[in-house]
Amino acid sequence: MVPPQSTLTILGGFEKKAVQKVQRVLPQWLAQPNLVQRDIKKNLIPIGDVPGICPKLLTKLQSNGIQHFFPVQAELIPAVLESALLGLLIGRGGYRPRDICVSAPTGSGKTLAFVIPVVQALLEPVICEVRVLAVLPTKELAQQVCKVFHTYTDGTGLKVVMVAGQKSFAVEQASLVQNITGGCRSLADIVVATRAGWSITLIKLPDSASRQLRYLIIDEADRMIDSMHQDWLNYVVKEVYRAQEAWSTARFFRRAEPGPVTAASLWQPQMPLQKLMFSATLTQNPEKLQQLGLHQPRLFTSAHSRSSVSLTQHPFPLVLQEYYVPCNLNNKPLILLHFLLRLKFNPVLCFTNSREASHRLYLLVRSYGGVAAAEFSSRLSPNERKKTLKEFEQGKIQLLISTDATARGIDVDGVKCVINYDAPQFIRTYVHRVGRTARAGKAGLAFTLLLGVQERNFLQMLRDAGSPGVQKQLIRHENLKPLIPQYENALEELHSIIKEERATKYT
Repeated sequence: MVPPQSTLTILGGFEKKAVQKVQRVLPQWLAQPNLVQRDIKKNLIPIGDVPGICPKLLTKLQSNGIQHFFPVQAELIPAVLESALLGLLIGRGGYRPRDICVSAPTGSGKTLAFVIPVVQALLEPVICEVRVLAVLPTKELAQQVCKVFHTYTDGTGLKVVMVAGQKSFAVEQASLVQNITGGCRSLADIVVATRAGWSITLIKLPDSASRQLRYLIIDEADRMIDSMHQDWLNYVVKEVYRAQEAWSTARFFRRAEPGPVTAASLWQPQMPLQKLMFSATLTQNPEKLQQLGLHQPRLFTSAHSRSSVSLTQHPFPLVLQEYYVPCNLNNKPLILLHFLLRLKFNPVLCFTNSREASHRLYLLVRSYGGVAAAEFSSRLSPNERKKTLKEFEQGKIQLLISTDATARGIDVDGVKCVINYDAPQFIRTYVHRVGRTARAGKAGLAFTLLLGVQERNFLQMLRDAGSPGVQKQLIRHENLKPLIPQYENALEELHSIIKEERATKYT
């Protein structure tokens, strides 16, 4: 019997083939950024050569001893000034100004790069409405930025207020708004805030406090992006654009969220909300940056060349010398003491991965003696942290042992050496830690103590990030041996102190 002919089609051609690698296609503003020179010393620009700066601010710069701009300042100041060349309502050509992202090494002058053009844009006219909001991740960094704003607004009539969420709601609101007959009036032109402080205060402010907002500055933007799950940025933007109908009929200009450019969108002047983003480790992942809702952004960066664009590279100061020191758990404290007592490193900023580790190391060094040491972590009150930083800058403290609280943007004068006592787990953490030295074109040293199991991953992490090169530094046991007897006595004293602290804690 002849079997019936099958009506099924037999498929084939499934031989194993090489999988074609998918190439990431970046948006044009990421793929073709505005390049900023990394070598600060060789690319200083006289302040008079940067166009657009008004005589009043040039005089203030000179009175503060600033004769030259760093590369990022020389590039960015004209770009921000250009967006307000025709006033605050419209940008170049009558269009909404573009948002700006900046990725440049720590200590390259990013704070002054936004303070100067923003202050100048607000000088005419001075109307005392909240037109600038600078949001920062920590109180210490907010204080630092607020101080720079105060320096360049002094005598201009512009008012700067800091809101950190550490005072009562009534006190912080009173610093921003004064109640008057028939309503209230703003007491600030520029608000420098931590995320929590501004979010709390904004809820009860009058409409004018957010409707006049022209510049939203986000410093340490990568860290702020990491907190986007708290939706603070969307909340601020919503406050700026809410209840448009009532606002538009009451004022000459209107506010509309960015959208397609049409004849209808240009017929009436608008008050735009321009976002300025800054970080030494600004992500260039398009998916993450999309959360920021940027309008036709421009990127200024010193991390790339036009022939090679990477999502993982970060800008490292050219004057930073990087080393790693192989060690084990037993000799890590001895190596630190060797740097301080034998090699006379001073001042030293030392990082650990937790406040408990910082506290134990501080107690150990104090018990050993011979080193003026202090700890810096959330164990201390804000006033204690402020006092400690001041004493460290004054040279009263040789060794400051810290968590990553100081690694984010804090400009500590005169740090010649950074020691990563605990190896950082992420490249952004490493960049911000070592960025406390080699600032403003000055040379600096960075040492990372690595256990054997950490070396491979750490070195690969630095290579992937575009580090110019980290050198191996061996410390011989003979150099540590004279420290051992006194170190063993310090260990015994440390155990006693820890035991007493635990007993006090639970009584």
